[in-house]
Amino acid sequence: MEAYASDLNPVAVLINKAMIEIPPRFAGRPPVNPDWREQPDQQKRLTTWSGTKGLADDVRWYGKWMRDEAERRIGHLYPKVYISAEMCGQRPDLQGYKGTGLTVIAWLWARTVRSPNPAFSNVEVPLVSSYWLSKKKGKKAWVEPVVDESGWRFRVRVGEPANAEAVARGTSAGTRQGFHCLMSGVAMTYDYIRSEGRAGRMGARLMAVVAEGDRKRVYVGPTVAHEDAARQVEPEWEPDVPLEGKCRVSLPGYGMETFADVFTSRQLVALTTFSELVSEVREAVRQDARLVGVGGSSHSSGSLEQGATDATAYGEAVATYIALAVSRHGNFSCALSSWNSISQGIRQAFGRQALPMVWDYCESNPFSSSSGNWMGLLKDPIQVIGNLPAIGRGVVAQDDARRQAVSTGKVVSTDPPYFDNIEYADLSEFFYVWLRRSLRTQFPDLFMTITTPKARELVASPFRHRGKGEAEKFFLEGMSDAVRRLADQAHSAYPVTIYYAFKQSERKRDGETSRTGWETFLEAVIKAGFSVTGTWPTRTERGSRLVGLGTNALASSIVLVCRRRSPDAGVLTRGEFRKALATELPAALRPLQAANIAPVDLAQAAIGPGMAIYTRYARVVYPSGEPLSVRTALQYINEALGDAFEGEFDADTRWALAWFEEHHFGTGPFGQAEVLATAKNVSVAKLIRAGVVKSVGGSVRLLRPEELPADWHPDSRGSSRRSTVWEKTHHLLRVYKSDGEIGAAEMLASVGLGDDTARDLAYSVYLICDGKKWTDVAFDYNALVTSWPEIVTQARLKPWRRETDEQLEINEHELTEE
Repeated sequence: MEAYASDLNPVAVLINKAMIEIPPRFAGRPPVNPDWREQPDQQKRLTTWSGTKGLADDVRWYGKWMRDEAERRIGHLYPKVYISAEMCGQRPDLQGYKGTGLTVIAWLWARTVRSPNPAFSNVEVPLVSSYWLSKKKGKKAWVEPVVDESGWRFRVRVGEPANAEAVARGTSAGTRQGFHCLMSGVAMTYDYIRSEGRAGRMGARLMAVVAEGDRKRVYVGPTVAHEDAARQVEPEWEPDVPLEGKCRVSLPGYGMETFADVFTSRQLVALTTFSELVSEVREAVRQDARLVGVGGSSHSSGSLEQGATDATAYGEAVATYIALAVSRHGNFSCALSSWNSISQGIRQAFGRQALPMVWDYCESNPFSSSSGNWMGLLKDPIQVIGNLPAIGRGVVAQDDARRQAVSTGKVVSTDPPYFDNIEYADLSEFFYVWLRRSLRTQFPDLFMTITTPKARELVASPFRHRGKGEAEKFFLEGMSDAVRRLADQAHSAYPVTIYYAFKQSERKRDGETSRTGWETFLEAVIKAGFSVTGTWPTRTERGSRLVGLGTNALASSIVLVCRRRSPDAGVLTRGEFRKALATELPAALRPLQAANIAPVDLAQAAIGPGMAIYTRYARVVYPSGEPLSVRTALQYINEALGDAFEGEFDADTRWALAWFEEHHFGTGPFGQAEVLATAKNVSVAKLIRAGVVKSVGGSVRLLRPEELPADWHPDSRGSSRRSTVWEKTHHLLRVYKSDGEIGAAEMLASVGLGDDTARDLAYSVYLICDGKKWTDVAFDYNALVTSWPEIVTQARLKPWRRETDEQLEINEHELTEE
């Protein structure tokens, strides 16, 4: 099918062009690079270049040519490290490299500030978050600070450190505490460090050099020669674009005001060199394409933007992909990239949707063959290019969603901004500055502005709209306009699908808790005249992406399925709405269950059938005539879902039951837990406080019965502030396993469970275990269910009372008096 796309952000537009607009124009063509041209004719006849494989091969070849040309120009800035006899005397592990020069992978630097101690005020001391270089078993290495009468220096050690905790801590004084002075031990608060940074007194010292050894990393101490190689560099150009929004959260406080400040001089020279070489690649490809007759015998010079497919356009196509790789290279080659001591590789700067301060950073070597090198970073894009769907026709334009016309008569699927979660324009500036330098002559309209468009971007940014209230108003009005335009223009025979995925966050508003992102977005959809006919979960997020590792990251996208609401839509009362939920929701969810949708997705998808009822009417009202809000409608939908499948269980228990079915008592990603909690109208933070789960390192797991406190009681001091059916049931199970039916009967009488909810929950969990073949766990729940009648009988026969030691003494005294 033909594919059309529009976006306000130039970086997003360029990526869309690279995926759907460029590939079909050059599909099925062989490459034009000299290596292929020199192949024998017989070999050429035997080789087929389906799809964009020829384009991918040219990106590889000219990317390699660019790398070699850049090394010829600036390779002297990346010297080898030579292993001297003196080094080998101090480090026997270096003996095998004596007298050789090793290619450097990375230079590791520590930021420095002047010591706050007056006795050492002329000494710049390091800010190091960790001294670890490698934590790999059998290959451990770390940096040791040496302090003597001449000052301090770094040296590299290998093997098991005597004090691993000190190595892991560096000079850090702990979370939120700042650092301590290496010379005197005096505390250096973040306020002090910020004042030094703003005054221009923050420097850097080389900590270690990582080199390529014989199938392993070789860690070497810093040398004056390698420090000088980095410092004696003067870039001819730098991106002096100011940091804004999320990029300004921490960096300006340390004196980093522009994007130029987040790169070292050597990194700026390298990225500038690669950017300038993009135009040379474009011309080289154009000439080689003419040699093989791309575009026919004519020497036409139509541009890629004009829809041409000749040699000039092909040169621009290859240059586009390589320019994207250059901008991506900056993510691994800036002063906010750090060293990963576990994987022994370079971390990208954008591990999160912000630019955080990094104390010990690393400079990569683009000409190495290891972590952070140019060809390594080009490898993944080349693989993607070779597999792009190069059929049909793609058209991409830069446009404002509130004014676009591209959706006229089209089947629409769109992915809007997620309220205030990610400020794309601010973050994409990091890549835009390099893309603009490489491609502004090729795409003059797209890169017309010095910075990315921000004022019209549909995000609820308090930075731009004088606070949260105005930001929310801007988002609601703008999103309503954008969605209304889709509703008016989209093909009437097909629904509009809207991807929506963001981490839910609870906020206090008017004394009540609300999920502002979802609520505000649904309000915008409804105001636009749409009726939500369904929601479908789609696994769009890579679980191993950096933001998903050890963080509270989102797991899935939710697709809202929308159609124009009928002009004859009537009015529904709150009571009728709740009755309709009770009647229609179970039937609507059965197909989802039959489709074997995971519980976390089933719960989120259930919002759709509920909102379908809410939005099929012009409005839902209270008896007074006041409209029922989206927030309240979502609460009623969650309640109806619980009634449909889980009886009278509380929200925490419904969450726990669904999570158990997916993860047993093992760990699962926090993102999944949060999505599921959203659907159950709870939050993971509350579940932790309720004594249901434990969260560590971005993972969540249910507490096993044996992990629950033995002295627990709903009314005892130190217990959770609210007791849930899940918590009470598992305390019953804990006592039953240790003290049998009598102990469980005492617990049952004490907690006062009614209506057999504990038995019902145990039965539900047993059925899950049975279906999952979790025999060992199923036995415990089966035993509790089997013993339930006797437990209840014993609980009713005896007047069980739980008493403190003090109360027991009082009771004994009263009995004696009697």
